[in-house]
Amino acid sequence: MRVVIVGYDQMFSNLILGTLESQNKIVGVFRYERVTIHPLLLFFKDIFAPGKDLSFINGLKLPEIKARSVNSKEFYHEILRLSPDIILVGSWSEKFKKPIIDLPKIGTINCHPSLLPKYRGPNPYMRVIMNGEKETGITFHLMDEKLDNGPVLMQKKISIVQGMNGDTGGSLKNKCCIAARSAVAELLTTMNNELVIPTNQNQKEATYFPQISEKDILIDFNKTSFQINALLRALSPWQPAYIPHKNTFLKAGKIKFFENKTKFHADKYKPGLILKKSKNNLWILTADDKIAKVYKPKVFGRIGHIITPFYMRYFVNAGDICC
Repeated sequence: MRVVIVGYDQMFSNLILGTLESQNKIVGVFRYERVTIHPLLLFFKDIFAPGKDLSFINGLKLPEIKARSVNSKEFYHEILRLSPDIILVGSWSEKFKKPIIDLPKIGTINCHPSLLPKYRGPNPYMRVIMNGEKETGITFHLMDEKLDNGPVLMQKKISIVQGMNGDTGGSLKNKCCIAARSAVAELLTTMNNELVIPTNQNQKEATYFPQISEKDILIDFNKTSFQINALLRALSPWQPAYIPHKNTFLKAGKIKFFENKTKFHADKYKPGLILKKSKNNLWILTADDKIAKVYKPKVFGRIGHIITPFYMRYFVNAGDICC
C-alpha cells in the first residue's frame, strides 16, 4: 500500500518505522512544524537548527509534503498527486475536514493514545494518570468529521504503573508510542493480506477530556497524597504544578509524602495547613493525614526566582492555609 504519514514527535517517528517494517511504501510525510512556523522562518530554522522530525525524515530519505495545513489546497493537491491508499495520523491538533479525510483510497486512519471511546481529546497521557487508571492503550480508527469518533480497526492495551514511583505522563507517552510502532506494522500487514472489519465505537461509553487548564495544574490539598502525587506524575515532564497561597501561586518543586507524626491531624485541622516552614521548604497537611514536603517552591512569574526568598520569609508562615 501507498501511505502518507502526518504527525509530530515520537508518535510520528514510530508510525514511520512501523510502516517501513510492514514493507509498505511511504509516499509522503507531513510534519507539524509546517503548520506552526512561518515558511520563511522555517526555511532558516531547517538550515541552522533543524528539528528532530526533519532530521529523522531526512535520515530515512522520505519525501516531505510542503503545505501550511492538512486542510490547505497545497496539501489536497499533493495527496491527489501521490494517490495514497492510506493517510496515517499520529499526534496532530488540526481537525481534518471531510474532503481530506475522503481522499485516500482506503481511508484516513488516526492513532489515538487511549482505549476509545474513553479518553477522547488532546491529553490522554495526563488524564489517565490523574484519574488513577490502571490501564490505557492505543486505538487505530478510521477518521470522520468528529474528534476521535470513527470506527475502530485495532486496539492494544497498555498497563499504567500507579503509586508514588509510578508512570509519568512522559513515560506513558513513551510506552504508547513504542506500542504504536509494532501495532501499525501489524495492522498494515493484516490489511494487505485480509479484510479488516471496522467496529463502531459505543457512544454510551464515550468520555472526553479537554486541554489541560490552569485549574488542572493547581494542587488541591483537600485530596489525598495519592491523588496529589498522581497529578504531579501526570504533568511531568511538561508542566509544573502550583500551590495556591493567599493571592499568589507557588511553583511546586519536588514533593515527597511522609506519615504525620505531629499533633496536627486532618480530622481536626484543615488540609492545606502549613505545618512548618524552613528557608527553602514547606510541610503541608493533606486530606488523608499525610505530610507533603514541598522542596524549594518558587513564586510564579518571570521574576519569581528573585522575589521568592523575600516572599517566603515575610509572607509564608506556619498556620497558613494553601487553597
